[in-house]
Amino acid sequence: MNENLSRRYFLKSMGLGVTAALTVPIAQPWLRAQPATAKSKKPNILFLFTDDQREDTIGALGNPHIQTPNLDELVKAGFVFNNAYCMGGFSGAVCLPSRMMTLRGRSWFSVRDMPKDAPNFPKSMNEAGYVSYHHGKRGNTDREVHKSFTHSHYLDDGPVRRSGHPGEVAANDAIEFLRAHKKDKPFFMYLGFATPHDPRIATKEYLDKYEIENIPIPPNFRPFHPFNNGELVIRDERLAPWPRTEAIIREHLRDYYAVITYLDEQIGRIIEILKETGQYENTIIIFSSDQGLAVGSHGLMGKQSLYEHSMGVPLIFFGPGIPKGKSTGAFAYLFDVYPTVCELVGANVPEGLEGKSLAPIIQGKTDKVRDTIFLAYKDMQRAVRRGRWKLLRYPQINKTQLFDLREDPHETKNLADDPGHGDKVKELMALMVKQQKRFGDTQPLTSADPKPAEVNLEFFRNLPARKKKKK
Repeated sequence: MNENLSRRYFLKSMGLGVTAALTVPIAQPWLRAQPATAKSKKPNILFLFTDDQREDTIGALGNPHIQTPNLDELVKAGFVFNNAYCMGGFSGAVCLPSRMMTLRGRSWFSVRDMPKDAPNFPKSMNEAGYVSYHHGKRGNTDREVHKSFTHSHYLDDGPVRRSGHPGEVAANDAIEFLRAHKKDKPFFMYLGFATPHDPRIATKEYLDKYEIENIPIPPNFRPFHPFNNGELVIRDERLAPWPRTEAIIREHLRDYYAVITYLDEQIGRIIEILKETGQYENTIIIFSSDQGLAVGSHGLMGKQSLYEHSMGVPLIFFGPGIPKGKSTGAFAYLFDVYPTVCELVGANVPEGLEGKSLAPIIQGKTDKVRDTIFLAYKDMQRAVRRGRWKLLRYPQINKTQLFDLREDPHETKNLADDPGHGDKVKELMALMVKQQKRFGDTQPLTSADPKPAEVNLEFFRNLPARKKKKK
């Protein structure tokens, strides 16, 4: 088995394989062959970026319980990175550092210190002759970089999320722009959706697509997180009471899936307009999300952890010059997207970016551009992954976790205290230190005065959850 195994949360639990998920017949009308049209010298770029969407919430990536027909078609006729990550971040609102990294092509240890004249994604596309368009959420996003877009607009996050029509406002405005686009220049469109971030509200029609009792809970579901990871009472964790119950998690997943299904429909509308306006065949479509989400995994609800479900993201490339129906287990960061697009369209890749172009992988010239993934969250958590092995370190409580992701993709069996894996722990701790130096991370990995690791379960049982908002 390839050491860069793919991360698929539902595959083992449902007895499915990636190959089976990728061979469903193509049914969406927008993917049928179209008459040839005049092409711009460079391809258009449509970058669809959702908020808080787990990597395992796309049907064609191995989850038979969610309805995402439009994203499924991108998977089946595109190129998928099965091991793509958000690096983590300096804020409990991981969305902010994630979007900064994505648009600046750098790790979260340096994005806040960049001068205003430093390279960024829209600036590079403008210089390459593109008309750049942004529409996205207003909060926890990179508003400084947004100033470089030719056209930039913001959503009113709260009302959009409570409207019951997730993604519709951004889609409507994108469609209006695409209809009016003169095609004398290629466009770079970045849509930073505000959903499926909570409050997750969908209309009855979409909620009724899911029967709560038929939605499986995550294989790594737990009523409580077993130790203090530093963020057990943060806002996101109070979206559900303790102990987490299967019934509550199923309800949250039903809402989550319903919102994603509606959002998927809006993505389909945008792609239909590309077809109608003759721009589809010359448009590279990229789909991803700023980070994942726990929704009951490991007893957590949010994204303030370095487990696969919270740092793993979907990453799909589709369009002219992109191999169809292919996937890779190669490691990727979100901040690789910027240099990748530059290389794919023949734009200059600025010096000093920490992201690496994934174009050689897409083009079949190499099978990887890095052999290690380093993850970091505030001063509370660090992780490193190489091949099948992943090590997590909690500096404030001096705790270590070691997982064999080939045998345990859901991270349920901590091998760190097993004497037989002592050498592997030492090896990965040394690798973590090297990665810290590489990215400028000065966080000590051991505390001389550690905080208690134990969790007071009675405290959590008596802690009220935030009230669920209704439409």
